[in-house]
Amino acid sequence: MELWNSSFTWGSSFILVGILNDSGASELLCAMITILYMLAIASNGLLLLVITMDIRLHVPMYLLLRQLSLLDLLFTSVITPKTLLDYLRRENSISFGGCALQMFLALTLGGTEDLLLAFMAYDRYVAICHPLNYMIFMRPRVCWLMVATSWILASLSALGHTMYTMHFPFCMSLEIRHLLCEIPPLLKLACANTSGYELLVYVTGVTFLLLPLSAIVASYTLILFTVLHMPSNEGRKKALVTCSSHLTVVGMFYGAATFMYVLPSSFHSPKQDNVISVFYTIVTPALNPLIYSLRNKEVMGALRRVLGKYVLPAHITLILKLHMKNGLGKGKALNGCL
Repeated sequence: MELWNSSFTWGSSFILVGILNDSGASELLCAMITILYMLAIASNGLLLLVITMDIRLHVPMYLLLRQLSLLDLLFTSVITPKTLLDYLRRENSISFGGCALQMFLALTLGGTEDLLLAFMAYDRYVAICHPLNYMIFMRPRVCWLMVATSWILASLSALGHTMYTMHFPFCMSLEIRHLLCEIPPLLKLACANTSGYELLVYVTGVTFLLLPLSAIVASYTLILFTVLHMPSNEGRKKALVTCSSHLTVVGMFYGAATFMYVLPSSFHSPKQDNVISVFYTIVTPALNPLIYSLRNKEVMGALRRVLGKYVLPAHITLILKLHMKNGLGKGKALNGCL
């Protein structure tokens, strides 16, 4: 089989054959993905705004939640716009450099979220099991150290995997039967023995996924024991609601990531991989802020305060200007608003 000439590698292109190309109802699926992407942008953007603007939410729990919203916003924006534009333009090519960049960003953002969810579980453990020492164990410096550690470790791992994956020679059939440039579908195109590297990817996936997941399970096991011994029903209910939101996000993220990077390749098919990729790149980022905010009274209260302070006054001012422009008096304008 003919191989790529390495001197033309960076000028060549892959063909992304994603779920929109294989689906029988591609127009409907495209509309659903567009709606989910808009929902992800709006909900994560609003949650970022609320946590940033409301000083009452400047505590470790919500600072970590703000990082999660930022990651979801960036992650879905790395994948979804190109997917939709490619479908609308009927052009599915992606350059070698573009593929490498997309892989690096996706691995970095996914790995950072993986570690961040473990740190968020630790935050909940300290808040519920050691409330009197919470501001000692989770002081701002520690919180930012957690965030920096997540970004640095994930970016280093992503850089190594991206460089090693893209160094393989690829066959002339350059169709990536996947939504985005990821390691498993790309290795299927390599014209070289990749079994050793596939084992390394498996070990890395298990390490990067199962170690944080073990920390999460341990944290919530201790939390459960503490909650069951709480004398107050109200305190027990509040703790369970907060933790159930986090566990829902953990289940969605780790379920999809485990399928892609821990299960052996014999369990994979292009159709299944595409469905899973849509779930963790588009569906999960759209649902995460809703899961955290709709069940959280503090976030909903902050949302009302921010909207009442910045959005509603501007809306009333606009109504007043329109009334004044139509020749109505100031009193009539006020009466109209009321």
